[in-house]
Amino acid sequence: MSKFDEKSSEVKSTKTKIADCIVFILLLIGAIAMIFPLIYMVLSSFMTKNQILSANFSIIPDPWKFGKYTEVLQKPEFLRGLRNTLMVAVPVLLVGGFTSSLAAFSFSKLKFRGKGGIFLGLLATMMIPFAVVMIPQYVMFTKIGWTNSLLPLIIPGLFGNVSIIFFLRQNLSSIPDSIVEAAKIDGCGYFKMYYSIFLPLMKGALMTQIILWFMGIWNDYLAPTIFIQNEEWFTLQVVIRSFNAYYAVNSDYPLIMAASVLAILPTLLLFFFFQRYIIESMAVSGIKG
Repeated sequence: MSKFDEKSSEVKSTKTKIADCIVFILLLIGAIAMIFPLIYMVLSSFMTKNQILSANFSIIPDPWKFGKYTEVLQKPEFLRGLRNTLMVAVPVLLVGGFTSSLAAFSFSKLKFRGKGGIFLGLLATMMIPFAVVMIPQYVMFTKIGWTNSLLPLIIPGLFGNVSIIFFLRQNLSSIPDSIVEAAKIDGCGYFKMYYSIFLPLMKGALMTQIILWFMGIWNDYLAPTIFIQNEEWFTLQVVIRSFNAYYAVNSDYPLIMAASVLAILPTLLLFFFFQRYIIESMAVSGIKG
C-alpha cells in the first residue's frame, strides 16, 4: 500500500470516528430527553409539595419523604383499580391466549377452504385504529347493557388477539408440515395434535406475546375511559387520572407521582426481566415466512 493510500485510510478512519462520536452524542441527548420525565416522576414522588412548587427547580428530594407510597396503598380507590385491572387481565390472558394459539395453529397447519382470505381479513383489522371503531363499539355495548362494567374490556379479548395470532403463525411456519401427517397416521386428532405437539413448541413465543398483551391491558386508558363511568369499575389507569384531577387541586403532586410509579412498576419489571425473550421472539417471528 502506498503512502497516499495509507494517509487516505487514516483520514477516513478519523472521519468515521468523528461521525460515530457525533451520532453517539446525539443519541445520548435523545435518550436523556426521553428518560428524564420518568426519572423526575420517580424522584418527585419522594419530594415535599413545597419543593415541587418552589421557583428553584431541583430533581433531588430534600428531604426524602417515603410516606406517599404508603398513603397511596391505603387508598381504597387505588386498590379497587388494581383489582379491576387484574379482573380484566387474568381471564383475557388465559382464555385469549388459548384461543389465539389455537387459531395460529389452525391457520398455520390445517387446510380448509378460505383460510388465506380469512387470515388476510384478520390482518386487515390490525390496520384499523381503535379511534375509528370506538363509537360504534360504545353504541353496541350500550344497547346490550355492557357499559359501566368490565364486560366490554373482557369479552372481546376472550376471542383472541390478532397480533398474537400473526406472530404465532409465523413462529409455527418453521415447523415441517410432515409432523401433521405423521400425527394423523398415529391416530392423533387435531386438538390433541395442537395440545401435545404444537403448543409446547410455541410455548416460548406464546409466553412472550402474553407478556406484551398484559402490558397493553395494564396500560390501557382509552377503552376504560369510554366504556366505564362508574367509579366502582375504574381500572388502574383511570384511577390515576382521577387522582390527577382530585389531588392536583390540593397541589399534592408527590402522591400523584407515587401512584403513577406504582402503576408502571409491574410493566417495567416485566420488560426488564423478559426483554431478551421479547426481542428474540419478535425477531424470529419477523423473519420466518
